[in-house]
Amino acid sequence: MQKATFAAGCFWGVEATFRKINGVHSASVGYLGGDLDNPSYEDVCTGQTGHAEVVEITYDPDVVQYSDLLDTFWDCHNPTTLNKQGLDVGTQYRSAIFFHDNEQKSSAEASMESKRGSCPAPIVTEITPTSTFYRAEEYHQQYIEKRR
Repeated sequence: MQKATFAAGCFWGVEATFRKINGVHSASVGYLGGDLDNPSYEDVCTGQTGHAEVVEITYDPDVVQYSDLLDTFWDCHNPTTLNKQGLDVGTQYRSAIFFHDNEQKSSAEASMESKRGSCPAPIVTEITPTSTFYRAEEYHQQYIEKRR
């Protein structure tokens, strides 16, 4: 199993999207990229911690490739809006790919370059090394599925 971590706006819908992919073993929502240890949802919502709402995916690379996950990432949000997805505004909703190794970094960079020509505006997605993932509160996990 391998990990992939993406920020693409509010993590609820992003998590639900990735959970549907064959080969994705698990998807958990949480916070990553900030300065505060063990942030809460309320902390992150202030926009002062530097964290993004992220989805950490555990996947089987024999079933689904990282490049397929990248395609889903690009398709599930607007990578051209800075710190904004739909009605959600703030740095916690930024577009970011958090790579776990140099191979993921190279794949992410190549994928972003291939998307540039098809986007109506410049891509603002960050590609940055992963850091400590803080799992979000349990009520955020599989939030959309729990509401159906």
